[in-house]
Amino acid sequence: TVTSAVASVTLTGIDSDDVYMVAVNNLQCDTDVEDVKCRVTESGTPNTTANYDRASKLIRAGGAFDNQSATNETSWDMGTNIGTATGESSNFVQYIYNANNSSEYTFMTKEVAELNSTPELVGQQGGGVFTSTSTVNGLQYFMDSGNIDNGTFTLYKVL
Repeated sequence: TVTSAVASVTLTGIDSDDVYMVAVNNLQCDTDVEDVKCRVTESGTPNTTANYDRASKLIRAGGAFDNQSATNETSWDMGTNIGTATGESSNFVQYIYNANNSSEYTFMTKEVAELNSTPELVGQQGGGVFTSTSTVNGLQYFMDSGNIDNGTFTLYKVL
């Protein structure tokens, strides 16, 4: 649980080939119009290589739907254009697959609901792949710039 500014949040404890779920509630930042990012960790250290691919559909309350995708990035986008005004926050559920299997790529899916800096309600559904075979033991969350000011981050093993 984050209650004052931190540069990042790291969740470790992925220690089997089971599916894992991360629930993030009320994530708020201290810098306006920033994206929430995620990296995998190996032995507790974030992997910053350009091995992150992603695609998602954005469903906007006040505008057109939007497709987003990118390859060979240094992190996954988890939320977009989070602001600092009252009530602006990101909430998401992320599922992680094959993370602890060093012979498979790590995959993730995400479902996001947020009130961004416009302010506009945005839903997002998508996924990504970490295109490196390694033993992933956790995830790191951070903002494009600035800090995470608030939020609850919970890692679950799905049995």
